[in-house]
Amino acid sequence: MRDNNKDARENMANEKNFKKSLLVSAIAAVTYVGYAGAVHGQEAQADQALEEVVVTGSRATIQSTIDIKRNSVTIVDGLSASEIGELPALSIGEALESVTGASSHRENGGATEISIRGMGPYLSATTFNGRMATNGSGDRSVNFSQFPSELMNKVAIRKTQDASLIEGGVAGLIELETLKPLEYGKQRIQFDAKANINPNQSNIDDPMAGDLGFRGTASYVDQFEFDNGMAFGVSLGYQRSDISQPESEMRSSSPTGSSRYACLNDPSVTNEGFYRESSGDCEDQIGGSSNQGYNTSVDPETGKAVSDGIAYAFAPSSNGYRQNDTRDERDSVFVALQFQPNDKTDINFDLQQSERIQSELRHDLNFANMKRVTPGVTAESLVVTDSGTVLNWAGETAIESNSETYERAEDYLGYGLNVSYAFTDNLTVSADYSFSETTRTENQILLRTQSDSRDVFGDSTAAGYRPLVAWDMDSEIRQYTVTDFDVTDHTLFSDEYRIRVDNDVDRRNTNEAFRADFDLVLDNEVVTAVRGGLRFSELEYVDLGSARDTYEIDRGDDESEAALLAINEACAIAFPESDFLGAESDGSLITMVDENGNVTGSANEWATFDTQCVADMVLSHLGETFAYPELEEKSANVTDVTETTTAAYVMADFSSALAGTPINGNVGVRVVQTDVESVGYRTPYTIITNADGTYAMQEVEGADLERVVAGGDYTEVLPSLNLVAELTEEVLLRGAVYRGLSRPDPSDLGYRRSFDTNGADDIVDIADLLDGVDGDGNPNMQPLTSWNFDTAIEWYPNDDTMLAFGIYHKRFQGGFETAQIVETFEVDGEIIPADFNITRTDDDTSSLTGFEMTATHRFSYLPGYLSGLGVKASYNYADSNFEFEDSNYGDSVVLDQDGNTVSENIGIIAPGNIPGFSENVFSGQVYYQIGDFDTSLIYKYRSEYFQPYTSNGTRLRFVGDVGVWEAKASYQLTDNVKLSLEAINLFDEPKKQYFYTRDNLGEMNSYGPRVFLGLKAKF
Repeated sequence: MRDNNKDARENMANEKNFKKSLLVSAIAAVTYVGYAGAVHGQEAQADQALEEVVVTGSRATIQSTIDIKRNSVTIVDGLSASEIGELPALSIGEALESVTGASSHRENGGATEISIRGMGPYLSATTFNGRMATNGSGDRSVNFSQFPSELMNKVAIRKTQDASLIEGGVAGLIELETLKPLEYGKQRIQFDAKANINPNQSNIDDPMAGDLGFRGTASYVDQFEFDNGMAFGVSLGYQRSDISQPESEMRSSSPTGSSRYACLNDPSVTNEGFYRESSGDCEDQIGGSSNQGYNTSVDPETGKAVSDGIAYAFAPSSNGYRQNDTRDERDSVFVALQFQPNDKTDINFDLQQSERIQSELRHDLNFANMKRVTPGVTAESLVVTDSGTVLNWAGETAIESNSETYERAEDYLGYGLNVSYAFTDNLTVSADYSFSETTRTENQILLRTQSDSRDVFGDSTAAGYRPLVAWDMDSEIRQYTVTDFDVTDHTLFSDEYRIRVDNDVDRRNTNEAFRADFDLVLDNEVVTAVRGGLRFSELEYVDLGSARDTYEIDRGDDESEAALLAINEACAIAFPESDFLGAESDGSLITMVDENGNVTGSANEWATFDTQCVADMVLSHLGETFAYPELEEKSANVTDVTETTTAAYVMADFSSALAGTPINGNVGVRVVQTDVESVGYRTPYTIITNADGTYAMQEVEGADLERVVAGGDYTEVLPSLNLVAELTEEVLLRGAVYRGLSRPDPSDLGYRRSFDTNGADDIVDIADLLDGVDGDGNPNMQPLTSWNFDTAIEWYPNDDTMLAFGIYHKRFQGGFETAQIVETFEVDGEIIPADFNITRTDDDTSSLTGFEMTATHRFSYLPGYLSGLGVKASYNYADSNFEFEDSNYGDSVVLDQDGNTVSENIGIIAPGNIPGFSENVFSGQVYYQIGDFDTSLIYKYRSEYFQPYTSNGTRLRFVGDVGVWEAKASYQLTDNVKLSLEAINLFDEPKKQYFYTRDNLGEMNSYGPRVFLGLKAKF
């Protein structure tokens, strides 16, 4: 029976955890507001009497966050390290999570993409030493896990912008910086070694990465001064990382058109849906159309959806589990060179290189026919929520033991040269060149084995090809009951053995840029400086698509069946992991029963096979040689986008007083012009005019694919104003107004089009030669722009204390919609119109309003050991009416050639909000630092958010609420040696992903804790 109070209990638990987190913030704020004012004068007097104290560790890092915020004109939150390699995080992603309003998306247990103030990475921009960074995902986010925190000196998030900043971040600009060696000013040699211990890894037999991972960092900083006044500085860093990222998953097929349908669930509808009269997929009609399900198109007679009023439920094509053995290898190099030939010239060169290989061995138990209806069983067993989520299901389905080997190689190279020259004491001119490139490849070998009516010995099986399977969500994870089939018996997986060899991804993303700037200081009481500059950049994104070779051995002859038996016996392996999903499940994952319902066994494992072994034997039997298929530079699958941007800005700094209150700030404008060229390749056709006046369209035999080009452009004016008022020496009031933009992802700007031709012999209108157009991409997709309004008040009573409160409002121009438009195509000199579905930026307006708070305080006035206690807490709340429609089951429109609405589709699922949008984001830290001992406990919370499904950015996927605990401790053994212990995800918080609706749990990822024991030596 379904527990109807389960969701309520979960929500109450999440709310209770969240309230505990807010309580930390409240206690911190109330405590230091009461004490700080009283003791501020005493501390000031004491500070005058004491010698200068060098602050290190957690206290120094928090003091840096206060300094960054206080000394900036724009609204900024960040942290820096007095010593390179002292950022308290395992990666830049974890470091950024501690910044007010920032939250991460987790992949493989670590922080990757960063959202700012509840707005996803699509609305943010990232610079590395002031330059744009690329990635291999096809979007504009940055995978922060590839940058080691040990080689960084500063991370910051600019919440408001001025005209000098590179455009591209409506939510904010993330800045990453390495140090400049001459500014660092001293020699330092450092070695940092960390042992990685992941408890879940110990459950895996003979894992790829071993039971103990390693992460080692070495860095060197030095300066050289010469008698002639020249100075040269060098900073070198290298990191080698070889760690595991264990992951256990409950899975379900993705929210794509062919993998997850809304099927009718009405007893009066018997030719399709869950009550269909004969076995078959629920989206197919008996004797009618296929792949239909709930029909969202509008019935012109009623003005409603064709299927309006009919009950439905979402049916995935498959469900199952995945056991995953992972290995993450990374080599990173950072170089910074600084040369000052005289006191007027400063030359800086920096280079960052990262080579990363992620390897995975995957073993899946897959229940393959979850859309299939078994009459008399499926409909009667179904339990469905009001949103169409299935909680209980039963039916006959094939059972698969599938395996994969997967490898992703991602290389990043970025470098830049900056030359600055002071013509006078007041005028400085600089020029900067930068280059960034990311390449990513992904290769897979996929094995599929299935249940069958006979086992590998040829004997009949009790359950047949499709055993009877039932599952429920009573324990918040799918657990299965299987009749007359033992999922741990290798010999029952006896249907054809199919191997797929995939060259799945080959991408290259480059960004080359040049900018020139001037900074003119004025002897003026109000306008103190004028700055301006030009920037030219060219982004290229090339994706060669994917290719697949398939090999299989089918049953049917003696030789093939002998081969299947030999492979089964040679390649069967023991299940690689103990206690699989034990922390997430209530009892056994699979219960096996006989035809009378008597329990015959239970298991948290299944029969598994060595993928490479099966692949080798299948290929050997077929006389084939193993090789990944090659991808072509010119094919119908290629996405080739070039985005050229020219920007110019001018900005004035000002300083004055208003009613006796000192004020300063800047005002400026940035003008951005962008051109997009997208190249595609398609089959060439010729148009034939027949003697009777009819037309035909035929492929040109033997011809190469023809190159076709499409594009778009836009020009935007981005004014900005930032203002800081010093109400008292301790209290600042800030305000900002600016207009920002966020560009479409490069992968969405492609131009892939292929034709479905009309083969009729009576075509008299050239426009009828095309039945349809397949493909994706919109090269003329416009940016999303917004007017942004921010104000904040900040109190700085001492070096360790800050209380800040800010309010912000964003008014967006443009949303995302799926539209069927009319595109025109030139074929053999003729212009042919055809319908095509695109995602585009519409003219809708929406808004986001929020507030954020930051509080930090150290209780240094408490007696004795208690003086080492400190707290930091931040909270961000946001509310938005932005709407992102799902392209399958959301609202959409059909437009004519002039852009007028012809018809609509009325969706059945509510739209998502801004990609990455979380209503609540909280981070709390309690630290204790006294003498050589430094420790902290951190809690990070993020409420649910919409994350577009990765293989198609127009499908809804929600990531559930998550709260993660982290702990860090270190001890300074000697002046030069420090011992540290760091741990993330202490209580094994899983990631839960929901497809289409917020209660339709499609995937759950369990990572387990990750622990690093480190030893650092610095000389």
